[in-house]
Amino acid sequence: MMLTRNLMVLVVVLGAMTAGADECKESPWGADDQIGAANRLSPENVLAAANLIKKGETHPLGIVIEPGMPAFPPRYTQLQVVQPNQQFGKSMAPAVGWDASANDDVVQMWLGTGPQLDGLGHMGEAGMFYNCNRGEDFAEITGLTRLDTSQVPPIVARGVLINMAKHLGVASLDAGQPITSEQLKAAMADQNITVGSGDVILIHTGYTDATLKSNPELWGSTIPGITNEAAVFLAAFEPVAVGADTWGLGAVPPMEGDRVFYDHVVLLKDNGIYILETMDTGRLAQESVSEFMFVLGQARLKGAVQMIINPVAMW
Repeated sequence: MMLTRNLMVLVVVLGAMTAGADECKESPWGADDQIGAANRLSPENVLAAANLIKKGETHPLGIVIEPGMPAFPPRYTQLQVVQPNQQFGKSMAPAVGWDASANDDVVQMWLGTGPQLDGLGHMGEAGMFYNCNRGEDFAEITGLTRLDTSQVPPIVARGVLINMAKHLGVASLDAGQPITSEQLKAAMADQNITVGSGDVILIHTGYTDATLKSNPELWGSTIPGITNEAAVFLAAFEPVAVGADTWGLGAVPPMEGDRVFYDHVVLLKDNGIYILETMDTGRLAQESVSEFMFVLGQARLKGAVQMIINPVAMW
């Protein structure tokens, strides 16, 4: 039975991986749908998630972004603090009527740096993206005209944490270590985790806590993560989003036979499921919080592919 089930999973994965440019999967929410799995959000799900708050605890899921922190090339972050109209001791009093002092800041960065939301226009295959949208039709240098993150509604949902580090008995998974569907299934059973339609799934590997500060070069070049078939497994639960405490979700480099970053195609293009990267799950893992209210209201920059985020977990 186990062999038969594994063969069936492999067939599904191979089928998804060969769909490519010649085929596209239309959205179950119609030809004009641009928000994908966010259609699963509902007032009922919000109320159910609110009932998970028992202790009044809150936790920011976005790690701190620092200028110069490692990022997937050629991404970078630069911050400048300026004092406009105050150069050479110039006073702001003529402009505002009192002796004001002020700082402003200017940022140059890629929005796919640090804790981020990957929108449905982020990754496709051979020019084809979610809901049969072709990149040539909506990806302009000035911004996406479809599938941009400004359209994503507030994501307020039940969140679940799958603690893979705990399941495997380690503080952190190794660089490049793959996470299979069978391992996810076993961890969920051990930790009594169920996933419902419209939930947010987060995976804790311990890798960022263990590596980002101590070995930033390693952290920025290779990560543990899910396999291609594990992405298919997670998509079957119909979540709104899937994320992890790593910058890529899938294992980098991928295990033999997998395609690097193809988990993005499975989730974003084929299923309209958002991806959350570099989530700060350490405290949830330490305090054995496996179920919580997840709240995300990202900045709404028209045309943006991705967005830096700081979701909040509440329990």
